[in-house]
Amino acid sequence: MMENRISTFIVRRYLEKLTRAFTLDVAFVGAGPSALVAAHDLAKKGFRTALFESKLAPGGGIWGGGMLFNEVVVQDDALPILQDFGIASESAGDGFYTCDAIELAAGLLYGARRAGAVLFNSIKVEDVLVREERVAGLVINWTPVVRLEMHVDPLTVSARAVVDATGHPSEIAVLTSRKAGLRLDTPTGRIAGEKPMWMERAENETVENTKRLCPGLYVCGMAANNVQGGFRMGPIFGGMLKSGRKVAALIAQDFTP
Repeated sequence: MMENRISTFIVRRYLEKLTRAFTLDVAFVGAGPSALVAAHDLAKKGFRTALFESKLAPGGGIWGGGMLFNEVVVQDDALPILQDFGIASESAGDGFYTCDAIELAAGLLYGARRAGAVLFNSIKVEDVLVREERVAGLVINWTPVVRLEMHVDPLTVSARAVVDATGHPSEIAVLTSRKAGLRLDTPTGRIAGEKPMWMERAENETVENTKRLCPGLYVCGMAANNVQGGFRMGPIFGGMLKSGRKVAALIAQDFTP
């Protein structure tokens, strides 16, 4: 039966892809804009890179634009990143540019995948692996399993570097701090918590707060601001794109592919 052959092809190819991802150079948790830029850059350098997204549709908060007006804004200093991905923009004046939110999300996704990064959607990271005071990988399960609180044991992924790109909750940094008990590179060694919206401050802080938090764990995008106590930025994405480029450079500096 053709139906059986189709099902076999899908399962076989997916399991091959997943098996290859059990050992990675870099594992991203979340597939928003900063993670997609970073995964693109690292994959092009030869790093074995995968992104694990808990939602069905990767792309983070890009798709809805501002309050479902599917346009977003970037600053002129982020234009080179858009150009790397072939994403169009239009000048809005005063050094700001607008992008179609759908094109931005689709372009970043396609660019990361074309560079060699692998994306897994509907997979929830529910814990981290820690070895000798170092984050060494992820504990994964299907998102519906976690949401339904089904008693199903997870699988694991090992990685030389893990990147928390989970956005506002900074879920992986929280797990690392509270559950694993590792000290983070923050003033208190723990999660500071995100401040209210202030776009000018937040755009700069998103890049400044992108860093290595502890051995094996890095943070980018809005997760970086939540960890360090930075401000929220809203539907402006230049800082997110530059954060992704920065974390990729940091990892490339710390490791070789």
